[in-house]
Amino acid sequence: MLIAIALPMALGFAIFLSGMKLMELALHQLAGPHLNRVLHRSTATPLHGLAVGTATTAFLQSSTAVTVIAIGLVNAGLLTFPRTLGIILGTNIGTCLTTELIGLSLNKLALPLLAVSLVVWLITVPLTEFRLASLRSTALHKLAIIRSGSVALGGFSMLLAGMAVMQTVGPDVQQSSMFSWFLDKSQTSLWWGLAAGALLTAVVHSSAAVIGIIMGFASIGAMPLELGVAVVLGANVGTCVTALLASIGGSKSGQFVAWSHVALNAGGALLFMPFIGQLADASGWLAHSPASQIAHSQTLFNVASSLIALPLCYLPVFRKLQSA
Repeated sequence: MLIAIALPMALGFAIFLSGMKLMELALHQLAGPHLNRVLHRSTATPLHGLAVGTATTAFLQSSTAVTVIAIGLVNAGLLTFPRTLGIILGTNIGTCLTTELIGLSLNKLALPLLAVSLVVWLITVPLTEFRLASLRSTALHKLAIIRSGSVALGGFSMLLAGMAVMQTVGPDVQQSSMFSWFLDKSQTSLWWGLAAGALLTAVVHSSAAVIGIIMGFASIGAMPLELGVAVVLGANVGTCVTALLASIGGSKSGQFVAWSHVALNAGGALLFMPFIGQLADASGWLAHSPASQIAHSQTLFNVASSLIALPLCYLPVFRKLQSA
């Protein structure tokens, strides 16, 4: 039983994370040269920061990447702590795009998308790397953009393929004694789900991967919906660990950025834990499947938490830190 679960889960998880990193690197290559400038110039107010944080995270497919970049800018003195508050709120909203895409159940498109990305990549690489054609620099630049886009598409197809592999272990997981023990404990308190989500995400450094696994369990009925939502809240708390690690050894302002991320996610989770039933019901209004309902619950949670916290960013106490 352990081999039947562990091997496919490890394989699927490796494919999923590889796809995530490949997609993140390709998109960062596209936006990287402009990202620091955008974050520096477009965060005059927390509301502007929220918009920029949302857009950049949705594009890069990584809230951790944007948060770490913000910490780096603060440590370098290029950005002040108050100007990052909106960015932190926006990253939590932008990261929902990944789980919403997973919730569309596009697993069957994994191989066709991978084939398309490979064909496009094979066509563009000789032209951009070896310049087999006499192309102008503008044309070469456009080809480089298309090549990076094809790599990002390939990463997304690997993400879908990894999800499909991990979902195959669902029936075996249902029959395992450890999973049964976890479900029994969770029936007495949903805080077990919160703790599990936080711990797993802290270990693997990817909330999207943990939420994706939960979406797979929910889609086959292996996990109660409310428990899945509790794990989602925990995953949002666990994702703060990477930012905390990135802030070690940095400036005091950089550490403020990391801890504000913790305060937002942990505070939001504590606020919504008593209302998990209502959150699950609200997420089901537009959902077409249990997996999409889990995705919607994360979106509702992150949007609501960020909007609730946004007015706090305008408090005078944060303006006084402008020179920090």
